[in-house]
Amino acid sequence: MEAPESRGIRVLLADDEALVRGGLAMLLEAEQGITVAGEAADGAEAVEQAVRIQPDVVVMDIRMPGTDGVEATRQLSSDAFLDKVDTVPAVLVLTTFGDDEAVRTALRSGASGFILKSSAPRALGDAVRALAAGGGWLDPAITRGLLADFVRRPDRRDPGSVEMAQLTKRERDVLTVAAHGLSNAEIATHLFLSEATVKTHMHRIFLKLGITDRAQAVAAAYKSGLVRSEDRL
Repeated sequence: MEAPESRGIRVLLADDEALVRGGLAMLLEAEQGITVAGEAADGAEAVEQAVRIQPDVVVMDIRMPGTDGVEATRQLSSDAFLDKVDTVPAVLVLTTFGDDEAVRTALRSGASGFILKSSAPRALGDAVRALAAGGGWLDPAITRGLLADFVRRPDRRDPGSVEMAQLTKRERDVLTVAAHGLSNAEIATHLFLSEATVKTHMHRIFLKLGITDRAQAVAAAYKSGLVRSEDRL
């Protein structure tokens, strides 16, 4: 499968305000290598469009009537959605300052990044590129809030069965193979996925387990019993 960076990054915009979508589209279309492939007025339409156009990144407003951005993000990370597509879209959530609880919920639902609506225009293109490459993006103002919350809960234990239960079947498959020492490229070959898709899965695994690196993820896989030392691929 052709990587996003070689064929251009396809973006789906989801916001209930047409003027906001238009402004976002203008900003992104001005960025080299980024194309707005579709628009949606709510979360349900965003999921439908994502199946049809298979974007690399979905820019998702967190507050929309009907199916909101959090629920749409959850659906885009579900096994039911992944069974319908070849490309896993990364979700960049648009939010406002002080909406920390919605940010945490969307993180647990599979979002790969967050950006404030008040951010500098250039940041949107940078965030989209980061997500398309399999990375993440947290607006500095949001990051401060999340770090403050972490400091208030310094006794957080290592991820276990409860956290593992948040992973989709596809994410558990990726983590299982990673725990056997395979690289992202090798995981992609083993599971018949693109390397970019594997990177997206790994990033979501880190977010859902509340960890920051691959070594922690592998340790969590063994501690939780997802992988045993005698297991073979």
